[in-house]
Amino acid sequence: MSPSRHRGRLPHEFDHRHGDVSGGWLRAATFGAMDGLVSNTALIAGVGAAADADAVVIGGFAGLAAGAFSMALGEYTSVQTANEQIESEVRVERRAIRMYPKAEQAELAKSLQEIGLSRETAERATTEIHRDEDTAVNVHLVQEIGVDPEETPSPYVAAIASFLTFSVGALIPLIPYLLGFTLLWLGLASGALGLAVVGAVASRFTRKPLWFASLRQLVLGMLAVAATYAVGTLVGSVVT
Repeated sequence: MSPSRHRGRLPHEFDHRHGDVSGGWLRAATFGAMDGLVSNTALIAGVGAAADADAVVIGGFAGLAAGAFSMALGEYTSVQTANEQIESEVRVERRAIRMYPKAEQAELAKSLQEIGLSRETAERATTEIHRDEDTAVNVHLVQEIGVDPEETPSPYVAAIASFLTFSVGALIPLIPYLLGFTLLWLGLASGALGLAVVGAVASRFTRKPLWFASLRQLVLGMLAVAATYAVGTLVGSVVT
């Protein structure tokens, strides 16, 4: 980056900006896309091992709809439950600060000393922090359980992100069938390509090497697909 683009910024800002790791959307979106790709590619493999193309398409879209709604509801419930647990901890900490202010201040001062502050600085910081109850509650929870109650993810964002990305991921292995092709290997190849792309996109946020992230997602996904294909073949041979 040229020096002119550094103007107006802090010296380290151009390479020291952090991504949003608390909003909940990235985890939900990545999990949704991966789950959609893996589960529907595997479903297509299992069905296609013993049935015709029409059955594959019907099963694929049924898996897309069922999985997308299941993912969205699951994400909403899990994130909302986690947030409610944090709200409960906020009430516990607020009550403790009101009932035992001196003990809570001593506890915070001790924890600040444990991370490197001198006794005098820790006590002075604790006094400043406890001037505002909300600030005190937040700092205590960060120090005690590693959670900032002001940085909780949105269950709605998580649900929508997982629904949309699962749907897109689940649609990818069906693309060859929608274009008129009926060969199972084309659907599996489309799913494999989608896995590699999702891994590459995820590496943009995790800063892992692109090749590593793509290969990891591809290998893990294809293991699930291969296992499901084997099950479909076995069941098909027994039923027929």
